[in-house]
Amino acid sequence: MRRDLFTADHEAFRALVRDVVAKEVVPHYSDWEKAGRVPRSFFEQLGSLGVLGTAVPAEYGGAGLPDYRYNVVLQEEAYRALVTLGTVRTQLDVVLPYFLAYADAGQRERWFPGLAAGKLLTAVAMTEPGTGSDLAGIRTSAVRDGDAYVLNGAKTFITGGLLADLVIVVARTSSDPEDRRAGLTLLVVEDGMPGFTRGRVLDKLGIKVQDTVELAFDGVRVPVANRLGEEGAAFSYLGRNLPQERMTVAVGSVAQTRAALDTTIADVKERKAFGRTVASFQNTKFELAAVSAELEAAQTMLDRAVLELVEGRLSGSDAAKVKLFCTEVQARAVDRCLQLFGGYGYMLEYPIARLYADARITRIYAGTSEVMKVIIAKSLGL
Repeated sequence: MRRDLFTADHEAFRALVRDVVAKEVVPHYSDWEKAGRVPRSFFEQLGSLGVLGTAVPAEYGGAGLPDYRYNVVLQEEAYRALVTLGTVRTQLDVVLPYFLAYADAGQRERWFPGLAAGKLLTAVAMTEPGTGSDLAGIRTSAVRDGDAYVLNGAKTFITGGLLADLVIVVARTSSDPEDRRAGLTLLVVEDGMPGFTRGRVLDKLGIKVQDTVELAFDGVRVPVANRLGEEGAAFSYLGRNLPQERMTVAVGSVAQTRAALDTTIADVKERKAFGRTVASFQNTKFELAAVSAELEAAQTMLDRAVLELVEGRLSGSDAAKVKLFCTEVQARAVDRCLQLFGGYGYMLEYPIARLYADARITRIYAGTSEVMKVIIAKSLGL
C-alpha cells in the first residue's frame, strides 16, 4: 500500500537503520535472546550513529528533531528483519519523553549527553505488586528530608530495569482522600544509590531480549535535584505521555503483523502438502487475503494517528482506539499465520513462533484492551 507518512529524511534514516539491523543485530540475535537483554555496546553504537539522539536538543549532542516518525522507522525496520530491539524502543518511546518534557537545565546538562550517546540507559518504574493499570493506587512512598527524598517501596515488571543507569520512579509524596491521583511525584534514582536493589529477572513468555525485573527501594535518599517536574504532579505527566506509549505498542503490532504475513507467504509458496504447494490451496489464499485486508486497515488507521501525534492533536481516546484495534488485528493475524505453518509453526526455530509469543503482551501492557474499551466508552459519554 502507498503511504504518505514519511519524508525523504525519514527514508534516509530508514536506510541507515536497515543496514545496522542487518549487520549488527540479525547475526547476534540468538545470543541476545539467550542472554535476555540487548548489550550496552549496541546502545553506544546506536548513539554514535545518532539514532538515539534524534529528539535530544543539538546542544547536548542530539539532532534536535522531536519527530516520532523516526521512532516508527526504527521499529518497522527491526520487525522487517524479524528481530526486536528490546529496551531501545522503551528508552526512546516511553522514558525519554519524560526527560525531554520535565528535566530542568541542570538535569539536562547532567543527563542529556549520555542519553544521546547511548551511555546512560533508562527505565520507568510505575507498576507495583498489586497495582497495574491503577496508577492512583501506587504505594511506593517518598518522604522529604532536607535536600532529599527518602524512598521506600517495590516495583515489578520493569522493562530495562536490569541495566538502567537512571530509573524514573513514580512515588507517593502525599495523600489526599478526596483525590487519589494527587500526590504522585517522579524521582530519578541513579544506579549505585544505597538501598536501591534489583531483584529477579522475570522469565517471560515472549519478548525475550527485553529484560524485565523487580526493583526494591529501602530508604534510598534521592536528592531533590533528581526530581522531574513539580512535586505531586506526576499523574498528569503520566497521562500526557500515555498516547505516545500506546501508539508505540500499536506501531509494533502493525509492523509485526506485516512481518508475520510476509514470512508466511514466503513459507507457503515453498512448502508442499499432498503434492502441492500450501499456497495453492484455497483456504491458504483466503486466510492470507483476510490478514492482508485487516493489516491495511490497521496501517491506514495507525498512519493517520501518527501524523496527529506529531502535530500534537492525538487525543487519549483516539490513541486507545488505535491500540485496541491494531493489537487485536495482530492477535488474529499471527494466529492465522502460525496455523498455516502447521507443526513447524510451533517450533521456536521458526520466526512465526516468536512473533506469536511476542504478540500476546501487546493487549496487556501500556493499558489492557479492557482499559482501552473503558477509555473509548467514556469518550462516547457512557
